[in-house]
Amino acid sequence: MRFESRGDHHRPRHSGHSAPASAAVNPQRVSAKGMTLIELVITCAILIVLSTASLPVTRYVMIRKQEAELRYDLREMRDAVDRYKDLADKNQIQIKVGTEGYPPDLDTLVKGVQLAGAPDRHMRFLRKIPVDPMTGKTDWGMRSVQDDADSNSWGGQDVFDVFTISTGTALDGTKYSGW
Repeated sequence: MRFESRGDHHRPRHSGHSAPASAAVNPQRVSAKGMTLIELVITCAILIVLSTASLPVTRYVMIRKQEAELRYDLREMRDAVDRYKDLADKNQIQIKVGTEGYPPDLDTLVKGVQLAGAPDRHMRFLRKIPVDPMTGKTDWGMRSVQDDADSNSWGGQDVFDVFTISTGTALDGTKYSGW
């Protein structure tokens, strides 16, 4: 190595012939720096297949969540009806003749009733009427004691049972309205 004397003392000068910069680059090294187009296409295809396979699983998870929520809401409302009936059977609330001690409607469970013998005591059974997760509405099917067990229409006398008005079928093959 020789140094030039023009004040460029720090830059070495090579002797011999130097090749142009583009010829010195190894073509194998260029492909090693990044992904080729075919590698990128294969990676995208794998990701698409995996995401497509996960969609049905996600759908079933969402349906199961809705079904669990429906079961919970039905249990909560039926429990409220039963608590109302228990108080009526113990003569702690006044009931209409012919209602068998069941609430006249679901709103009564939310608004509450006056306890007999305690004018300052008010009893509520539900905070609110839950939204049916299958229909997205607070409309529920009701049956009275006078209705048939498999009836889908409410006679209007009292609320003995509640059910969803959804016509859908559960993952286990049963109708939601039969829950």
